[in-house]
Amino acid sequence: MSGSQTPSELPGEGVPAAQKSSWTSFVKSIVSFSGDLSSLTAPPFILSPISLTEFPAYWCERPELFAAIADAKDEKERAIAVLKWFISTLKGQYTSRNEKLGSEKKPLNPVLGELFYGTWPDRDGRGQTNLAVEQVSHHPPITAYYISNPSKGLALQGHSAQKTSFSSGSIVVKQIGHAVLTVDLPDGKKEEFLITLPRLRIDGIWYGSPYIELTGVSYIQSSSGWLSTIDYEAKEARGWLSFGGKSHFFKATVTPPGSSTPIKRIEGYWHETSKDSDSGEPFTDVRGPKEEVTVAPVEQMHEFESRKLWQHVARGIREGDYELASREKSKIENDQRQRRRDEQAAGTKWQLKHFEHIESDPIYERLGKLFNANPPKEDAYVFMHNRDFPPAAA
Repeated sequence: MSGSQTPSELPGEGVPAAQKSSWTSFVKSIVSFSGDLSSLTAPPFILSPISLTEFPAYWCERPELFAAIADAKDEKERAIAVLKWFISTLKGQYTSRNEKLGSEKKPLNPVLGELFYGTWPDRDGRGQTNLAVEQVSHHPPITAYYISNPSKGLALQGHSAQKTSFSSGSIVVKQIGHAVLTVDLPDGKKEEFLITLPRLRIDGIWYGSPYIELTGVSYIQSSSGWLSTIDYEAKEARGWLSFGGKSHFFKATVTPPGSSTPIKRIEGYWHETSKDSDSGEPFTDVRGPKEEVTVAPVEQMHEFESRKLWQHVARGIREGDYELASREKSKIENDQRQRRRDEQAAGTKWQLKHFEHIESDPIYERLGKLFNANPPKEDAYVFMHNRDFPPAAA
């Protein structure tokens, strides 16, 4: 760095004074590390009080848009409704922690078998939306989830994992996994949508103020043949980020079966607003409040449910008592190591509660062929439908 830095450009500017030495060591370990960065231990101040197991809730923090998919009258309308809902999920998934916590934080690394359940109640006839999440693998970390709105005939099943590396001052995250949205149609048939995940780049590491930018292209492929393509690296007409443009810009197209000519083009900022590129008509607006998932009181939770399992760690992080957070986190991690040793000694293996692993997802393979998905095959975790959700209070 040159001698002309302003204070805000100084290394570690976003780091609390008492934590600067640990942050410097962490950054050095990232730069020199070879392998998957998710295994690195981050300094306490950069930890989030939220477990990664809670992240699938971001898919449905605007449940009215999820429910609206079922109200679409034909394949074209459904393709557009699914794209609208998907774009509306991105802010929650990738920038909401920046706004709430000041910068991107490293989520708590879930333990094998960790669970998270939640609901969004029925309001204005939209139906109740239910969420079940399970950490199905610890090494590597893999989270499986199932979101359903039974009265609307909607179900989203998916899993996610990350492969991370360091490049040119940024952490590069390749998201592994996919989601499949199934829509029950009035004629008794089903329409399926394969949803792939964008890549991430985490910038701001040098300054101790990480933030996420999406990169590459993701797809939403319908079994009816309709395809939505979302480009996160499209250049904005008035200039790209490094030349004064804003971050989080995207362009999307909706293309009918058997055609390469889009019938709809969308552009804008996935964390604010977007519009129809041709008509200027508004498409998404996520500047308003989102709807948080409703969960049971902690005292009623199973010991492996996220908010009960991590409650003391989370309290330490929120109150700035990093000694408490570190001590409680070590207890959980040591308990997990002992469980794995006991299983190995007994010749047993951890049994998943809600999901069954399959080596190849036939829906991914079938729909992926329509847009030459890479990779051409992916595994999946299939929900076993063994979790009941009582009606939630509106």
